[in-house]
Amino acid sequence: QVQLVESGGGLVQAGGSLRLSCVASGRTFTMGWFRQAPGKEREFVATISWSGLSTYYADSVKGRFTISRVNTKNTVSLQMNSLKPEDTAVYYCAASTTITGWSMLPDEYAYWGQGTQVTVSS
Repeated sequence: QVQLVESGGGLVQAGGSLRLSCVASGRTFTMGWFRQAPGKEREFVATISWSGLSTYYADSVKGRFTISRVNTKNTVSLQMNSLKPEDTAVYYCAASTTITGWSMLPDEYAYWGQGTQVTVSS
């Protein structure tokens, strides 16, 4: 079992920045970030391969968000710049211990964090 703990959420004005972090209790391979806004389905945000060399982003965040990881610290981060009100959601860290490439499919992630709230005011 791997436990994931997110941090770094909060309230920020539109145009501002936040950095989310997720610490895993054990070794993980593919990792990703997803988000869910009130009344909406959970959606993919960003993913990173085990090596950290491959990343993939949702079109809605491309160019504004950056995912990165430090394997020696079992940590993945999401740097969010130029935030918009539509980025408001609960953000979830997800991890796989079976695949090593990147993935935008929730079903390929066996472990999920508890979520951290990001609120962007206009």
